[in-house]
Parts: sequence; C-alpha cells; structure tokens
Amino acid sequence: MPIDHSSAQTIARVLTEALPYIRRFAGKTIVVKYGGNAMKDDDMIASFARDIVLMKLVGMNPVVVHGGGPQIGAHLEKLGKKSEFIEGMRVTDEETMDVVEMMLGGLVNKAVVSALNQQGGRAVGLTGKDGTLIRARKMLLKSGQEIGQVGEVEKIDPRIITHLEAGGFIPVIAPVGVGEHGEAYNINADVAAGKIAAVLQAEKIIFLTNAPGVLDKQEKILTGLTVPQVEDLILDGTIYGGMVPKVRYALDAVNSGVKSAHIIDGRIEHSVLLELFTDAGIGTLIRG
Repeated sequence: MPIDHSSAQTIARVLTEALPYIRRFAGKTIVVKYGGNAMKDDDMIASFARDIVLMKLVGMNPVVVHGGGPQIGAHLEKLGKKSEFIEGMRVTDEETMDVVEMMLGGLVNKAVVSALNQQGGRAVGLTGKDGTLIRARKMLLKSGQEIGQVGEVEKIDPRIITHLEAGGFIPVIAPVGVGEHGEAYNINADVAAGKIAAVLQAEKIIFLTNAPGVLDKQEKILTGLTVPQVEDLILDGTIYGGMVPKVRYALDAVNSGVKSAHIIDGRIEHSVLLELFTDAGIGTLIRG
C-alpha cells in the first residue's frame, strides 16, 4: 500500500535534513558509549544496532564501547556475592574480576556483536587485552581504601581499531584493561570510551545515559555548551550528583581533541540517529 501524502512529506523532510550531516561526518570516527537502559530489552538493542549499522553504511566509522554493570551485579547475586561500591567504583576482588571478564568480554560483548551482525553490520568484539588496546594500572583512591582490580587507563594503542575500521568492521570494545604483567583490570566504560575517542581524535563521542541530558534548574535540556559554561554549571550546582562524572568524562574528551561530546537519552528509540542527523538533536552537546 502506498504511503499517504502527509507521511511522504515527513519522510522526505527527515531524509533531506539528514543529508548534510551524512556528508559532513563521512569518513569520521564516532565513539559511542553504550549501556544502561539502552541495553535492557531486545527492542532497544535492535534499535541501537540499526543506528550503528546505518552509520557505517553511510560512510562513518562507529566505535562502540559498552558497559555491563547490571549484568555483572545480577551474576554476582546468583553466586551469592554482594556487590560493593566505594566512591562509585565496584570493589573488584579476584573472584569478581573473573565475573567482570566473563560478562563484559563474553556474554555482553557477544550480544552486542550479534545484534549488529543481525542488522547487516560486520562487528568484531574486543576487550582491552586484545592487541594491548587498553594498558592499565591499579587505581589508588585518595582515601587509601582497597578496591581490588579496578584500573585506570595508562595508555591506549588504537592500531587494532584502525585496522578494523579500514577493513569495514565495527569494533565493539569491552572495558577490561591489561596490566604490565598481564593482570586484568576493571575499567569504567565512560572513561575507556573517552580515552579511546581522544586517541582516535574522533569527530564525536556520544554517551548513552538514563537521563535526557544536562538539565537546567527548570528541568529543561541544555545544549550547545562550551567547556567554560559547563564548568560554571558544575560550580553553581546546576549539574550535580551522578551527572557530574559523566560530564567530566565528556569534558576530558573535548579537552583532548574530540570535536564534540553528546550526552543523550538511551531510553529513546533511535536516539543516536536523532542526535546525529537532525538539526535540533535530542540531548546535550558540548563543544570542544
């Protein structure tokens, strides 16, 4: 059945609005940090996968870095092990690290790869151990509290990513780092995504979150922000709570050469495409 006139006009408007963005970002690397509610069910996973595959098909180079905290927590609970957090970091003893590697590098990573491949992409799953992609060292808290095998990024070697991009593949990266002696480290996925984007000098980094974006005190979305504006919003308390570290990671990326960072609502279907290919976007853009 042919589409009606009104629907045809809407579709045509959307496509023509997307065209200049497709041209502008062709050949550019865009890092997407994937996690939260965007991973909660099959429909949302399929929506995300279609967005990423479409980006690749129109000439962009998407790089996916994913988390998996809820999946790790659920599996630890099945084992009768309680999750413990200090200063927002998961305490990662040896047994917990085994679960982290199993869930991030195994179950979650391969689920994302499978979803992308089912939508016609050519995705390849990696952890930071592959090709020594993420070299890490033990994180030491200022308080001196012990948090086990939680790591901070020491160095990113992007060669395996650039080889995959050149071959037409979509890298899907689990944030497990490797130490000097081959030991595994649990890395915050937002941090890993930002560091990878910086080393790749990505055009954009997109953080999928469980919030609409950065909000002002009237709960309206703020966008088109500069680094000084964001710093002022943190200082005056407009940006607070769990949004502060997310914004800090975005600032680190743009201060390291990434042209822009986007904090968007991963609970909205096709949120990545709406942010990339529409004039208004749907979340918060921070310019470098």
